[in-house]
Amino acid sequence: MFTVTLSSRPIEPPPLADRVEALAAALAATAIERDRAGGHARAERELIRESGLLTLTIPAAFGGDGAPFSTMLRIVRRLAEVDSALAHLLAFHHLQIAGIVLYGTTEQQETLLRGTVTHRWFWGNALNPLDKRAIAVDDREGGYVIEGVKSFSSGSVGSDRITISAWHEATQTALIAALPTDRRGVVVSPDWDAFGQRQTDSGTVSFDRVRVDAHELLQVPGAVATPRATLRSQVAQLILTNLYLGIATGAFEGARRYTLEQTKPWFASGVARAADDPVVQHRYGDLWLHIRPAAVLADEAAALLDAAIARGPSLTAAERGEVAVAGAEAKVLAHRAGLAVTSQLFELTGARSTSERLGLDRFWRNVRVHTLHDPVDYKLRDLGRHRLDGRVPDPTPYS
Repeated sequence: MFTVTLSSRPIEPPPLADRVEALAAALAATAIERDRAGGHARAERELIRESGLLTLTIPAAFGGDGAPFSTMLRIVRRLAEVDSALAHLLAFHHLQIAGIVLYGTTEQQETLLRGTVTHRWFWGNALNPLDKRAIAVDDREGGYVIEGVKSFSSGSVGSDRITISAWHEATQTALIAALPTDRRGVVVSPDWDAFGQRQTDSGTVSFDRVRVDAHELLQVPGAVATPRATLRSQVAQLILTNLYLGIATGAFEGARRYTLEQTKPWFASGVARAADDPVVQHRYGDLWLHIRPAAVLADEAAALLDAAIARGPSLTAAERGEVAVAGAEAKVLAHRAGLAVTSQLFELTGARSTSERLGLDRFWRNVRVHTLHDPVDYKLRDLGRHRLDGRVPDPTPYS
């Protein structure tokens, strides 16, 4: 178990924490080798399924655990300390659950959420809003036909169900739907080849005249999303924030252990242990102060998210904006913490720590790929606007 605790409160209840720690230990045992190999982590996905964590955020009314999203985010952060790719898979499963909770009708929730509990479905994502190559065309039976492709589809490889979006030319808006991944005409290609986050199962999803019935639509073309529905993007942003924090913490802990156990002191330091070198101590203190404030803000933003979701349909645009501001603050600091810790750790551990067998480079590779998800400069712009004139971020899939 990690000796570093960042969250303002532990994962509760204790039996849940025990399950999380057991899963973290199992993932950690093979994380370095799997990161090097890439590909589909079928066995590890089954470990997640067996852990029972797929039902964590499903409301108790539909047979789930009914945990708040803040609990899921703390778990994602913990798992990302040892395996950020598999933490990403679990997180994006719950992002799709959030979409059903926030967009779906009671009937859809009964079918999709209870079905997830009963059948232990693992959800994937094909809802990349900037990729408009998947086109939806009305058919004569009140449904739609989807043709085209979606890239960056996290968790789509090996999934049971996927959430998709498709561009509807007639209304110049997107529809959102929930489908079985094995729907006729849906093809998932495992073509993710980035140098980091290698096991996020982020394939390209192709649609060849895929039929979508009206009851499968979570958002119909032309619909104006309510403030509550737009909280989905805030769930997504806080997932990324906690993934960055988990990677930063895992890197910090890996470097700390290496410094204590293996790093040789620099000859000019005059100390027998590297950990007694004042320069090394200063640098670890500085890196910790990248992580700690980001973690505090991430927990505060998660608490605001929980409160906003609990408001239900009465949530206002201004209240939703408060969540977006808090989320932007946390994400900027987590972004900076992840890059700083994962790149600077080698200056503290020395040349031998670059050995491939240690896998310390995976932390930088993973966070560098992940922090390119959406430009942090636009988060800073949003925060600047807010501090200047009180304007909250406009609801978008990224803000």
